Amino acid sequence: MIESIGEETFNFQDERFADIQMLRYRLPDFEALTTRQKQLIYCLSEATLFGRDITFDQFGKYNLRIRKTLEAVYLNYNGDRLDNNFRALEKYLKHVWFANGIYHHYACDKFTPLFTEDFFRNAVLTIDSKHLPLNNGETVTSLLDSLCPIIFDPAIFPKRVDKSDGKDIVRSSACNYYDGVSQHEVEEFYAKLKQEGPVNEVPSYGLNSTLIKEGDTIREDIWKIDGKYGAAIKKIVYWLTRAKDYVENDQQLHVINLLIRYYETGDLHDFDIYSIEWLREQEGRIDFINGFIEVYGDPMGLKGSWEGIVEYKDLDATHRTQAISANAQWFEDHSPVNPLFRKKVVKGVTANVICAAMLGGDEYPASAIGINLPNADWIRAEHGSKSVTISNLTHAYDMAAKGNGFREEFVIDTDTRKLLDLYADKTDNLHTDLHECLGHGSGRLLPGTDPDALKNYGNTIEEARADLFGLYYIADQKLLELGLLDSSVAYKAQYYNYIMNGLLTQQVRIKPGKQIEESHMQNRALIAQWAMEMGKEFNVIELISCVDKSTSEAKTYVRINDYEALRDIFAHQLAEIQRIKSEGDFEAARTLVEKYAIKLDPVLHAEVLRRYESLNIAPYKGFINPILKPVYNEFDEMTDVTVDYSESYTEQMLRYSRDYQTL
Repeated sequence: MIESIGEETFNFQDERFADIQMLRYRLPDFEALTTRQKQLIYCLSEATLFGRDITFDQFGKYNLRIRKTLEAVYLNYNGDRLDNNFRALEKYLKHVWFANGIYHHYACDKFTPLFTEDFFRNAVLTIDSKHLPLNNGETVTSLLDSLCPIIFDPAIFPKRVDKSDGKDIVRSSACNYYDGVSQHEVEEFYAKLKQEGPVNEVPSYGLNSTLIKEGDTIREDIWKIDGKYGAAIKKIVYWLTRAKDYVENDQQLHVINLLIRYYETGDLHDFDIYSIEWLREQEGRIDFINGFIEVYGDPMGLKGSWEGIVEYKDLDATHRTQAISANAQWFEDHSPVNPLFRKKVVKGVTANVICAAMLGGDEYPASAIGINLPNADWIRAEHGSKSVTISNLTHAYDMAAKGNGFREEFVIDTDTRKLLDLYADKTDNLHTDLHECLGHGSGRLLPGTDPDALKNYGNTIEEARADLFGLYYIADQKLLELGLLDSSVAYKAQYYNYIMNGLLTQQVRIKPGKQIEESHMQNRALIAQWAMEMGKEFNVIELISCVDKSTSEAKTYVRINDYEALRDIFAHQLAEIQRIKSEGDFEAARTLVEKYAIKLDPVLHAEVLRRYESLNIAPYKGFINPILKPVYNEFDEMTDVTVDYSESYTEQMLRYSRDYQTL
């Protein structure tokens, strides 16, 4: 979809390959920022881009060498580039770029190459060895012998994250956070650290390290400037140091200094100090996330993947999130959960709508649209949290979806489609605000509850908790009083969209024969399937089959018969999910997830895939970053920063591999 901006136009959609549609996001009002703010954004953006190789390595031991080898073939191959094998290799490389490795960014399954091993070996052997990632003394043949089984044998390291019940999920996962240890040894190692550490203010043990077993000894290899990933971290620190020249206030300077200290020491206590001070910086328009943050990529939910975002406040839209955060105590006090599990005093909840200026690491090319940090429960309890909703990314999604036929295919009737046309975009954004601003920051753990007690089910339960908080409150009269919604029926658009997604349409992201494995998708299936069962007696939600008169095909639709009763169901679900979280009830978490969140009906799944395929819509979206170009005067001083949106996906990925390669 193309949007007119004054006399100019902006095309949000770009290249498509396989199941992925690349989008562009615009930086609205960037020109109106001060020169100093633009200079700060530029330096922070460079710090963001230099973390890319870390994420690749974290997502698989062989990812970087495979990427570099594929890029060498792509750039230097002199054979027929229209040959089916070469074109398949090109598509495979685009997948590897998108997923930061050889595993699907959502499903975590290893990509299946559609080029032959013979072609790959012969292509690599034709290239000058100086272009290949050879270790000292290594030959091209030995390089191929090490990489080909990883690429071509589906039985070797088949999944990046494997959380299957009954498995040793550490040994069965290909992510590069552990070396030689078992799941039991990981649990035992960190349980011991927690026992030896302080009772309160427990750091997020394991967040920034690889756990290694050498002989009978288990130790951590810390990710810091003079440790693992040091070459990349040095570059990140260099640009953080440059950014200090352009900060907006003293607190921003303090925050950057603390982050640099953490990168130097690798001490998680330093990370907690940094996180608390980052929370306290509220006055500047520019902000950033940079570091080892989210733990979704670790089956144990301990290790943080590297990510970076540079952002600036969307001043017009921020009043929405500020109205929510200003009333955080009211929302907590009126939550349907047991008062024992509520926070008596909600501290430091702040929220902004922001525009992303640069995405990096685990937030690129696919990115979150809302973020709530820090993740440490004790920091949330004592100091609060900071939330953002990323408006220019959601706008890009909305523009790309216009007129694609999705609602006509999957929404049950004209009246419901009209409801969604009127309110879906607004309530989607508002639900994200509630999820991030309040949901993740709500509730409390009972004293003595281990924050990691839910183990491999923890991420799914936490996302369900935040989603349910948003679902419950989006139907509340309070949102009308705050002026955040202007209709008492608007919430129905979010309820329908959410249930339809959880029961039907998110299945388009799953291949035939597979199950639901990603935490956010499990969370949505859990809520929707569980809600349908809870409302079964009164037929609150039903799946109905209708015959399409034009095709004579039977099609399944969601019908919600009682929206008010559905809100009551969400209230009961939220109360139970919060109890599980507060008490660390692992068995209850496992029961819910295994019963509702994983399995698919193969017949229904096949139908959804067939209907979606007819629309020719890519189920996954990702973003091409803008180029931020510094302008220098004759004294080599940066005097401005301009934005260029012209770079293609392939051009950007090759440039990043060339200019930001560190490992």
